[in-house]
Amino acid sequence: MHKICGVGLEERVLKLLGKKSYTPLDAQGIGRELGIKKPGRITELEKLLQSLEKKGKVARVRRNRYALPQDADLLAGRIFIKRSGEGILQPDDPTQKSVVIPKESTGTALLHDRVLVRLEERQPETPADPHTAARGKVIRILERARSEVVGMLQRTKQFLYVVPDDPRIPHDIYVPQPKKLKRRPRIGEKVVVQLVEWPSRHNIPEGNIITVLGKPDAVGVDIESVIKQYSLPKSFPKAVTEEANRLPDRIPDRERQSRRDCRKQNVITIDPEDAKDFDDAFYLEKSSNDRWRIWIHIADVSHYVQPGSELDREAARRGNSTYLVDRVIPMLPERLSNNLCSLKPKVDRLTKCVELTLSNEGKVLKSDFYSAIIQSQKRYTYQQAMAVLRRKPKNSLEKMLSNAGQLTQKIRQRRMNAGSLDFDFPDYKIYLNEKGSIEKIEKVQNDLSHQLVEELMLLANEAVAKRVHSLKRPSIYRIHQEPDPERLEEFRADVLRQGIPCGNLTKPREVQKVLDRLKNHKAGPALNIAFLRSLKRARYAIEPLGHYGLGKRDYTHFTSPIRRYADLLVHRSLFDKTKLSSDLLNQSADHLSFTERCSADAEQDSKTVKLHSHLEKDMDQTRPESYSATVIEVRNFGFFVELDAIGISGCIRVSTLEDDFYIFDPKKGRLRGRRNGKLISLGDKVKVKVASVDRIKKQVDFYLVRKKSSQ
Repeated sequence: MHKICGVGLEERVLKLLGKKSYTPLDAQGIGRELGIKKPGRITELEKLLQSLEKKGKVARVRRNRYALPQDADLLAGRIFIKRSGEGILQPDDPTQKSVVIPKESTGTALLHDRVLVRLEERQPETPADPHTAARGKVIRILERARSEVVGMLQRTKQFLYVVPDDPRIPHDIYVPQPKKLKRRPRIGEKVVVQLVEWPSRHNIPEGNIITVLGKPDAVGVDIESVIKQYSLPKSFPKAVTEEANRLPDRIPDRERQSRRDCRKQNVITIDPEDAKDFDDAFYLEKSSNDRWRIWIHIADVSHYVQPGSELDREAARRGNSTYLVDRVIPMLPERLSNNLCSLKPKVDRLTKCVELTLSNEGKVLKSDFYSAIIQSQKRYTYQQAMAVLRRKPKNSLEKMLSNAGQLTQKIRQRRMNAGSLDFDFPDYKIYLNEKGSIEKIEKVQNDLSHQLVEELMLLANEAVAKRVHSLKRPSIYRIHQEPDPERLEEFRADVLRQGIPCGNLTKPREVQKVLDRLKNHKAGPALNIAFLRSLKRARYAIEPLGHYGLGKRDYTHFTSPIRRYADLLVHRSLFDKTKLSSDLLNQSADHLSFTERCSADAEQDSKTVKLHSHLEKDMDQTRPESYSATVIEVRNFGFFVELDAIGISGCIRVSTLEDDFYIFDPKKGRLRGRRNGKLISLGDKVKVKVASVDRIKKQVDFYLVRKKSSQ
C-alpha cells in the first residue's frame, strides 16, 4: 500500500487536511484538490485514506469526509477496560494524556482494541482542571485487538452463551450450537469463540465456537485457556524453523576479523538458575586510581536475524518472549535463543558491546559502541553470584565480581539521588509438579546480585539512548509518562490518612521521600501497591519522552534482543548504515507495547489460575490451611488482604465478621467494631482461610481465623 501510494501522496494529503482553510471533503473532493483525476489513482487515494484512518492519522467524519483528528476533537488510541467496565484510552500520540471512557460510552469496544474517541466538551462555565482527566466516547472501532475469546459455555432456557475468562470483557457472548466440531461442547466446559461483527452495544455480541478445550479442572486446560485467550503461538512456522536450521554453527573468518576481539577478557554472565538464553555479559577492570572500564556485551541477534527474513517477520509478530508458569513461548526458535545467540561459557559468541569509562563514584565519563566477539569464562546463577558478594574473593574472577558489586551500588545510589524511584515489590516463583499442580512457591528477593545486573543494564540502555538521540537516527525509546495528577492526589490522600507526612507529589523528590517513609510503616506494603496502581505502564515511542520511574530523560531497551524485538530494532538503529523508517518504527512501537502488555497479562494469568486451583483444593481439605496475610485495602463492604507467602489477594466481607458490627470510617480509611472498638486498618496482620474461589470472576474470598481464647 505504501509503495503504491508513496510517501509523497501521504504528505500531500496530510498537508491539505492541515490547512486552516480546509473543510472536510470525501475522497473524490480530496482528489480534486490534489489534482488527481484518473479512476485508478482515486482508488489508490481511497486505500491510502483508509490506511491513514486505521493508523489514527486522519478521522472519517459525517458523510465519509476526512479531517485531522484534533480538528474534530477526536483522538485515536488503544482502549484498556477495567473490571468495572470503565475504559481508559491510551492515545497513539504519547504526548497526549489518557482519556477516561465511562462504562456507558465504550460502545462495542473490547479490551485492547484501537478506537477513535470523541472528546467530551467542557462546559464554558467549568474551568479546565489539571487534576481532572479528560473524558470521551468511543465512536468507531479502528482495529480489533483479537477476534477470538476464551470462556465457559453456559445455557439459559432459550440459548447458549459463553462467559469470557477475562473479567475485563464484561459482555457474555451468544453462540449457536456448533455443527462442524468433532464433538459438541458440554455446559461448563472451556471453549474458544470466534467473534462475528458486533454492530451495536444494544445487541448481545455473537460468535461461533471453533475449539473445545475441555473441563476447567482437566489437566492442562487452565494454561491452554491462557494461551488461546492471548493468541500466543505454540510453535514456529515451518519456514521459520528451516531458516533457523540453515544458519551455520561456525562464525565465518571474515566476521571474526571485522569485530573487536574481546576473547581475552574474563567475561561472565549472571542469570536465573533455570535460564538458557544468556543475552548479557560483562567484564570490569581498574584503568587508573580513579577510573574503571566496563564492557557490557549483549548478544548480537541482528547478525543472525536479518530484516525481512522469515525469522525477522515472525519475531516482529510475536514482539517478545512470554514466560508462563509452566513454559516459555520464545520470540526466536531454540536454535538461536538457547544456542547461537546465547552467551554460553567457553564458546565464541558475537556481541554488540557498550564500553564505558566510569569514575570511582559510578559516573559515566566516556562511552563507545562496537561489534565484538567474546568467550564467556563462567556462568553464574544469581545465588552463586550472591554467595561471592557475601564473602572474601577467592580468585581474580571473584575479585572482579566483588568490585562490580561495590561499584554498581554506587551507581545505584547516584541513580536514586538523581530522582529514580526505588520500587521493591516482591515477586514469587511457582514450581509445578508433573501433574501441573503447585509443588512450592518461593519469594524472589531483589538482592545485591540482581541489583548488580540491573544497574549495568540500565547504564547500557541509557548510554545507547543518548547516542542514538545525539546521532538523530530514527529509533524506538522506552518511555514512562508521569502519573495523572488526579491519581497522585488520591494516593496522597491515602498516605495522609495514615498520618504519614506527604508533600507535593508532582515533584519526584517528594515521591521518593514518601516511598522511603513507607519502608518503616506498617501500612507501607499496602500503600506501595496503591502507588503502583497510580502509575501508567511504560511503553515504546519514537521520541525520547523520558522515563518517570527511572528518572531518566533518554532511555531505551537494548540489552535483551533474544527476548524483545524492540531491542533488536535499537541494535539496527545504532549499528546499521541504513536508517529505519520512522513510519515503520511508529507502527512497531504501538505493536510492541501491545504484545508486551498481552504477555505480562498472560504471565500473571498463568500464575493466577494455578494459585486459584491450589486454594480451591486446599479449601476442600478436611483441615484447610490458614495463611498469614496483610490488609492492603479497606472499603465499606469489607477489606482486601494479600497472602504473605504467595502474593495473591482476596476479600474478607464485613458480613462474615461475627464478633461485632463494623462501621467504615472514610476519613481514616478503616473499619471499627461498634461494640468492642476493634480496628481493621492498612498493614494489619491477620490469619485467614479460603472461603470461596470464583474462577469465572477470578476472585477469592477469605474469612478470618479466630484467635483461640486463653484459658
